[in-house]
Amino acid sequence: MVFIDIAKKRYSVRKFKDMGIEKEKILQVLEAGRIAPSAVNYQPLHFIVLTDENIKNKVAELYPVKWLKDAPVIIVACGDHSKSWKRKDGKDHCDIDVAIAVDHMTLAAVDIGLGTCWVCAFDAERCHEILGLPRNLEVVALLPLGYPVEESEQEKKRKNIDEIVSWEGYRE
Repeated sequence: MVFIDIAKKRYSVRKFKDMGIEKEKILQVLEAGRIAPSAVNYQPLHFIVLTDENIKNKVAELYPVKWLKDAPVIIVACGDHSKSWKRKDGKDHCDIDVAIAVDHMTLAAVDIGLGTCWVCAFDAERCHEILGLPRNLEVVALLPLGYPVEESEQEKKRKNIDEIVSWEGYRE
């Protein structure tokens, strides 16, 4: 598939088929995250793959919608602040690095027939506790993964290019 077609085809999947995912496909999605660029190539990433119903449901309860529990896999995307690059003014690029990796993963999923949905509206502190994470790791996003029940035929509403791009300096 051509990249722009993959990007256009990607949408937030909130209905998953009741079927597991082949481990090879999960590994393909994780590989896309692994090879994603990061600031100074520090790679402050850690992904926790949840397939066990017990632990998956505990994490899914942190954003209590049925479709999250229905996902056969939840990937917990974490950033390691002890390994991330910090700019001179103190800006920590950990979240940016994780976001780039997760975006690579969402697009890789589309390419192999899977669907995802970024989930950021959850109790990150409680998730940290449930998973027993060390202090330096931050849970940035949950990424449910599965086969979509249906493909979205809706065209995504996007701003016109002139509304989001300026040339040679900012203009409103």
